[in-house]
Amino acid sequence: MDSIGDFLTVIRNGISARKRTVAVPTSKMKQCIAQLLKDEGYIKDFKLEQEGVKGFLTVYLKYVNGEPVIHEIVRKSTPGRRLYQRANGVKPVIGGLGIAIMSTNAGLLTDRKARELGVGGETICQVW
Repeated sequence: MDSIGDFLTVIRNGISARKRTVAVPTSKMKQCIAQLLKDEGYIKDFKLEQEGVKGFLTVYLKYVNGEPVIHEIVRKSTPGRRLYQRANGVKPVIGGLGIAIMSTNAGLLTDRKARELGVGGETICQVW
């Protein structure tokens, strides 16, 4: 199973249905992705909620004048095909208008931060 892909699909479907919030089972990776999306201004907020033994991550989607801030969110690296990039091979997403979320040896970073630090890694997804 691809839990990160499922997480991105839930966000994509929530935006298509104009939902204010979406909820997914939580993991540390999903929390880090949600934190990066919040820091970059693509979502309003997220909250970790406990329901008995299970934890859920509630993501508050962001809209400006009725239009979603996230126009597209695409999974790049899948369990069957990992996509790695070197530090000098990290390209801007749509001329710098979007971000790529990368898993590096310095943790989860945006493509801008990875270029700044001179690190490469696995490209998880792209958002614009």
